[in-house]
Amino acid sequence: MCDRHGDYRVPDLSRLKTSRRRFLGGTAAALTLAAGPGLVGRAAAASGIRATHGTGFCNLNFFLAEAMQLAKDDGLTIDFVNTPTFSDQVTFLGMGQVDAGVMPYTSFMALYDAGAPVKIVAGGGIEGCVLVAQPGLDSPEKLKGKTLGTFQLDTLEVLPYDWLKKNGVAFKDITVRYMGSTPEAVEAFRAGALDIISTIEPYGTALLTDVKGAVKLSDGTDIYGKGYTDCVLAVRNELIAKNPAAVRALIKGMMKAQALAEGDPQAALNKLVGSYYKTSMSNAQLAMGRQPSVVDARNQTQFILDRTDSVAEMGYIKKKPGRDAIDWTLLEQVIAENPDLYSKLKLKSA
Repeated sequence: MCDRHGDYRVPDLSRLKTSRRRFLGGTAAALTLAAGPGLVGRAAAASGIRATHGTGFCNLNFFLAEAMQLAKDDGLTIDFVNTPTFSDQVTFLGMGQVDAGVMPYTSFMALYDAGAPVKIVAGGGIEGCVLVAQPGLDSPEKLKGKTLGTFQLDTLEVLPYDWLKKNGVAFKDITVRYMGSTPEAVEAFRAGALDIISTIEPYGTALLTDVKGAVKLSDGTDIYGKGYTDCVLAVRNELIAKNPAAVRALIKGMMKAQALAEGDPQAALNKLVGSYYKTSMSNAQLAMGRQPSVVDARNQTQFILDRTDSVAEMGYIKKKPGRDAIDWTLLEQVIAENPDLYSKLKLKSA
């Protein structure tokens, strides 16, 4: 799960409303990674690395790495600094005010289309997106003329677009209502103001449980397959060129976090729920299982590139990212240098 906070603005683009997923609440944050002694002599930037993220479960590896300072052995310390909105987080990366960020692949595409020099270097969260309909709306044909609640230029908009297209229904044949937050969308669905909702876990499961007869149209796996990506780690090109050692340390720290979280999920949540995740432990347990945070997303390369077609068809971008927009080089170096660590990961590229 990836939170969205406030309006989403990127350089040279009109105002895009992508606020959503306030499952966790709290304030958006910027991640500052200060280069420590271990990076001296290895192309370390004196000012360190600055990065942004949301507050959802696709950021779990970021959070756990900071909570336990898992990059410290490689000379990298992690500190969080508050930033106002998710819009600022994405815009800061595009304008070079920060160096890296975890974000939905749709946000990355918008930055790329706006001319930002950024690349995808590792993975974030996988799966967790759910398309739910009111009782009786159990086939694509019955959805024509119905109202969908979703979030603009978001993976939660691309999922219904792709699902409907695959099932022979044009997106223009439904009424799309862009929501301000996940709680707002959920309550609108409960009240019957929405016929269909594109949401994230644990809300999808909660609605299927609470709204008698509600229909799960898709959880994404039926059209995308298991392990489809929702968020990615994007980094500015100059950071890759000038400070690759620091990026490797960040990726390695996130990989350590993934190994720890997979090995003892409850221990990880004990460190994060309350301080990083403003939610109940039961909701956190469900969300963690529904949207794991996975560093090695190499097997999602084609999936990400294929989604550029959908985003372009929807009119959001003009310049589709090509294969050169994704660079797994530093991720592969970390894997090669840390075979024992990598072997501990349960979820990784096939």
